[in-house]
Amino acid sequence: MKVSEANQFEAEPGLNGMDYRPEQTTPPASPSKFPTGLLVLVIALLVVGLIVFRGITARQKESSNLLRETHEMAVPSVLVIQPKRGSKTQEIVLPASMQAFTDSPIYARTNGYLKRWLVDIGAHVKSGQLLAEIDTPEVDQQLYQARADLNTAQANYNLSQITAARYQALLKTDAIARQDVDNAVGDLEAKKAMVASAQSNVKRLEDTQAFQKIYAPFDGVITARKIDIGALINSGNGGPAQELFHIASIHQLRVYVNVPQAYSRATKPGLTADLTLAEFPGRRFPGKLMRTSESIDAASHTLLVEVAVANPTGELLPGGYAELHIKLPTEISTFTLPVNTLIFRSEGLQVASIKDNRVALIPVTLGRDFGSEVEVISGL
Repeated sequence: MKVSEANQFEAEPGLNGMDYRPEQTTPPASPSKFPTGLLVLVIALLVVGLIVFRGITARQKESSNLLRETHEMAVPSVLVIQPKRGSKTQEIVLPASMQAFTDSPIYARTNGYLKRWLVDIGAHVKSGQLLAEIDTPEVDQQLYQARADLNTAQANYNLSQITAARYQALLKTDAIARQDVDNAVGDLEAKKAMVASAQSNVKRLEDTQAFQKIYAPFDGVITARKIDIGALINSGNGGPAQELFHIASIHQLRVYVNVPQAYSRATKPGLTADLTLAEFPGRRFPGKLMRTSESIDAASHTLLVEVAVANPTGELLPGGYAELHIKLPTEISTFTLPVNTLIFRSEGLQVASIKDNRVALIPVTLGRDFGSEVEVISGL
């Protein structure tokens, strides 16, 4: 058992013979500990207060933003554009149909059978070139007969001429009656007329026989051949005529287009026009407006226009579809606007215009439609 230091002092005698007892001191009291539960409560209150503060702050900020946006939205804001002024010439694009400058079917002028043909489709021919031959046995026999009739008429005429000359000589000696002389002279005139008739018949049959050869009437290309060797050819006497060939002159094309009535007054001969085709992207074929029909079609309310386009290399084929670009002079001041600027209302088509910070709705009249943009011809 340990002996405390106090007891040890009690056992030791004092210096004066007296017992020395040191004064007993009370140990200092230990500081009291802060309760843990109270600390947790304080921290929780602080966290809750912080959350509440942030929530209130956020609400105030949102309220302030909402108030600011409300004020901003109360003032209307718009996007504005400047209309683009149109040029003094306007280009219209219209569908067009190309045709050969000269296009003609070729028929026979005599009856018979096709002996041979010398050209086929796609052949380029010159004026006067032989295309085909027709065998005409009936016409040949008729010509032989006509020539024989001419010889007979010529022989009768010669005899009447001799007889008339003799009678006129006898009349001078009073060896014959005047009546006989007149009869001889009249017979001579009749025989002369018969010779002329026979000659005309021979000439007619010779011309008909000459039609057994078919020639090209002009320079061009053969676009159709509708006969073959041995086919019966009918010139139209006693039945429908049969087309032998079809020839087209394509060194120059006629392009026909129907111009809307609104542009008819500006469409005049002499204007330039360009032709575009899908098979030639990026290329334009120049042309010239030659003539108009000078009348509006009652059914389509359009003006028929003819444009001549040079085609020296034959690139453009007749009968094809093309688009014709015509630049028309205009006295109307036009503007171009995007499609999204148009306002469709019961009052009609309108556009919003701003002047002195005020918006006004203006009725407008449209011209051409370019897809994303439109042309305004009146109102602005």
